[in-house]
Amino acid sequence: MEYNIIKNADKIVSSCPYVVNDPTKYKNKWHDLFGNHNPIYVELGMGRGDFIINMAKTYPAINFVGIEYIDSQMVMAVDRLKSLNLKNLKLINCDARMLDQIFGKEIDTIYLTFCDPWPKPIDEKKRFTHESYLRLYDKVFKKDKHIILKTDNKGFFAYSLETLSSYWYVFKRVSLDLHHDENPIKNIMTDFEKKYFEEGRPIYYVDAIFEG
Repeated sequence: MEYNIIKNADKIVSSCPYVVNDPTKYKNKWHDLFGNHNPIYVELGMGRGDFIINMAKTYPAINFVGIEYIDSQMVMAVDRLKSLNLKNLKLINCDARMLDQIFGKEIDTIYLTFCDPWPKPIDEKKRFTHESYLRLYDKVFKKDKHIILKTDNKGFFAYSLETLSSYWYVFKRVSLDLHHDENPIKNIMTDFEKKYFEEGRPIYYVDAIFEG
């Protein structure tokens, strides 16, 4: 995905009060950081933050954590948060592969929203629905395993349905065109999703739970 390189993005991001700069020290202590025992939902690859910020505004009884590796992407989220006061939102600038170093069994739901599909076969292991990532998620889910995925990439979606199913996830809801589904869900769009919707692209969606 394309993005602009922002000068001093690392300093801008690290100075934001929503950003947790040393997240590993809160492993098994995230409820203490939030000051409550509400469910914790994590978005991997939060990008510019539209989704995670609006989720936090819409669902104040849920704690949200947005994770993004590219600091230049996070700058826009940081800028938007200057005018907000959300007690149920934290951001982390790190590689998703660090997930089990940051959380114990504390996460209730993982969102994968328009993450990079890594279409080349050589990059398969980088896909967030590769078996290696599903095993990583096992280490941080509190009890029930719950993944919600949205993408505009048909190939990645088909791949994800296959890997999730092979890993004993079952599908509560599948949509091949989320915005034109006969039974619409309450959907909060990401920044990329708004663009793709305007272009008329179908949005693929799956809500999956583990029943292995």
